[in-house]
Amino acid sequence: MASADIAIYLSPADRQTAVSRASAFLDSKFATWDDVQASDDLEALVEGSGRSSGELKSRLSVSEANIQERIAETRSSVEAHLHKAQELSLLRHSLADELSYLSNELVSALSDEENQATLLEEVETLHRSLKEVETVKGYVQVIERSLHLSEASVQEVTSSSAHTSISRSSLSNYQKLQEFVASISDACGSIEDGIGPQKLRLVSYVESVRENAWNNIRYTLSAPLLAASEALGWPMRVDYTQASLKDRTNFEGSFLNLLTLQSIGKEVHGTSPSSAAPRTGLYPVQALVQPVSLRFKYHFESSRQTNRLDKPEWYFTHVLNVTTEQRAFMDVVVQRLIDSTSYKGINAWRELVLLLLALPTRKLLRTIPPLLAHPSLLAHTIYQALAFDAALREAGFGLAGTSASKKSQGSQKSSLLDDEDHWCGVSDVILGRSEWFEAWLEGERKFAEDQYNEIISSSDAWLISEDHGDEDGPIDLSLRPTNSARRLKALIEQVTDRYTPLPSYGHRFAFLTSIQLPLLSTYHSRISASLDAFETLSSAFVRAVPGAITVGGGDTGAGVSIGDTRRLTNGPEGTLRLVKALVSARYVERTMVDWGEDTSFLELWTEINREESLRKAAKTNQLLPAVEYRPRDTPDGTVFDELVAQYRRLGSRAEDMIAQQVCGEVESGLKAHWAMMTSPDPNIEVPDGVTVAPTLLAPVALLSSHLRFLQTSLPETTYTVLYRRIASRLCTHILQRAVLYRGRRRLTLQEGQTVQRECGLWIDACRIGPIAQARVEAPWRKLVMASRLIGGEGERWERVCDATFGTKVQADWEEVMAETVGYCELAREEAMQILRLRQDFAQ
Repeated sequence: MASADIAIYLSPADRQTAVSRASAFLDSKFATWDDVQASDDLEALVEGSGRSSGELKSRLSVSEANIQERIAETRSSVEAHLHKAQELSLLRHSLADELSYLSNELVSALSDEENQATLLEEVETLHRSLKEVETVKGYVQVIERSLHLSEASVQEVTSSSAHTSISRSSLSNYQKLQEFVASISDACGSIEDGIGPQKLRLVSYVESVRENAWNNIRYTLSAPLLAASEALGWPMRVDYTQASLKDRTNFEGSFLNLLTLQSIGKEVHGTSPSSAAPRTGLYPVQALVQPVSLRFKYHFESSRQTNRLDKPEWYFTHVLNVTTEQRAFMDVVVQRLIDSTSYKGINAWRELVLLLLALPTRKLLRTIPPLLAHPSLLAHTIYQALAFDAALREAGFGLAGTSASKKSQGSQKSSLLDDEDHWCGVSDVILGRSEWFEAWLEGERKFAEDQYNEIISSSDAWLISEDHGDEDGPIDLSLRPTNSARRLKALIEQVTDRYTPLPSYGHRFAFLTSIQLPLLSTYHSRISASLDAFETLSSAFVRAVPGAITVGGGDTGAGVSIGDTRRLTNGPEGTLRLVKALVSARYVERTMVDWGEDTSFLELWTEINREESLRKAAKTNQLLPAVEYRPRDTPDGTVFDELVAQYRRLGSRAEDMIAQQVCGEVESGLKAHWAMMTSPDPNIEVPDGVTVAPTLLAPVALLSSHLRFLQTSLPETTYTVLYRRIASRLCTHILQRAVLYRGRRRLTLQEGQTVQRECGLWIDACRIGPIAQARVEAPWRKLVMASRLIGGEGERWERVCDATFGTKVQADWEEVMAETVGYCELAREEAMQILRLRQDFAQ
């Protein structure tokens, strides 16, 4: 029974509910009071209810008695179950603790550092340690065996007499060592890892033991040679003929003994990459270099005063002196000993130089890093290294005929000029490292830029130079350049001298594109900017009106005033500024043309077109001409063609401005004369003896002064071109204003002759210097012909009029003009127009 039911049953009866139920029951049995009175059922129901009430009371008393018993039984049962539950809970906790303990016992020590290793893991660790010990034992045995054979091989050679020749039997223990190392190498092979096959450290170690053993054998046999060479005076100059027979015998025997050892080493070691072959060089020559190396260290790698960063020439000279002093000894004595062996293809002196190169190389590797912060010292060191290389090449050194040659040593003598054995030089130690070369290039660039800025900013930069003493090229000496142009030429040639000795065309290309071409382009921009400024000033002057603002943009106290502008742009002073730009541009242009034909630049240009990397770099440089791949043919043009074209255009622009300047000023000066000519004052009479108008004298004098200045400042060819352009323009202008379109008023004979004399005055003003008369008159022929036509008289006038307006054919008319006037430069229609200007023209 549920506890809810029990609670219901234990609760007291509800009287109201009982009354309600009784009422409802009675209502269902008896609908009216009459039904109650008429029937005896009510009594029966009352009696039945009484009996039921009695039974229920008896049963209630029995139930109450049973309830107490059930409650007691239930309590005892609950207490029993509660005690059992507590025991089971304790048992569960104990089982959980035991399970956790057992689980921890099964966890590996590798999963947590705080846990102890399991028994299985301890056993496995002991097994691994045992295997490692066994492996180490094998390694130690291999190492012990190799060290024992190494010591035995060295002892075998050491125990032999110093005068005993070395032989293969004397190296029996070393041969065993060689065979043992080869077997270890074959057995172990190589291992693979993430970066590829790798050699075991054991193999590398035993090979190093073998190499050390061979070097010790070599050092052992080198000791007698060093002693014998010291007896001869080495490393000082050796006078072999003055040495005793015993010293010479000891030297030759020790020398040949080392060569024999090297020959045996080639047979024993073979050609495998893992062999203990020594460094490049003959053993006896390596031994002879040792005293020189000690002396080099004493002087140039210690704290002595001779060890200076700013004096690289000292150690280079030291090495050169050794090679020079010992050349006779090496070429005669040592070469004879080498030729008697299988190394007869080796040149003794070259071999000595090859081994001595390690000394300056080592010195450069140590000194260059601290020199990177000092561009001047770095550049000085590089120049000395290049001079050192040049001196050795001039003395005949090369890799051909040395142990570093690519040809086999046992064959016939190598050619001393073999292209395959190109020697890059000691300078390649520096130039071969891009960061060192870039540091040098940057220092040279800054130095050149500083020099250029000094040239441009100097007070006499734009003065025309009178000195031609330093010109050694085919440049026209009549072209007098500005000081800045001359100094720029010297600066560019100085840079050329700096990088021309460089063996790599890539390095030369870097100097050309990083220093020389930018400087030339900057100078071009400077000249172009000066022409732009001149045009600006001239335009400001043309547009200026009194009281307007100045050219500088402020009032008259700031910038350049109108008067200053006129002074800067007018007259010979203004022309002088244009002439400076012209001669500077032409001088640099002709200089670059001369440079482009130089052998060094031609070779560089050929290599740029041939080498792919240089060709790609050249295509991206706007200052170089177009390149084209030519593997064999010589490319067209030169490396400076693009800049030459730019300077040529700049020079043409300056010539145009000069012509415009002169013609513009002369035409401006003629305005008063034209005004007087078109509106003459009849009250003014020309005095006797005055043949030209006074208003014409000033422009004629201005033209004469301009031409005289140009003639003294420019070469004859340039002056001639400019003169023709100026004279042709003025001739056209004067012809139109003075003759063809002078107005409706017709001229008298006297006025026509006046025009003729005025036109002749222009030609007289142009007769400057040694220029021939015909060349002076050539641009003025139309004006001369027109003036002679309008000033003609008498028979000449009649003949000209008859021929011009008559029925003569064109050829006959031209012949008459040539005979009567001297020229026939005008058209027949123009001649008719001119003749009609005369009042006495009757046709």
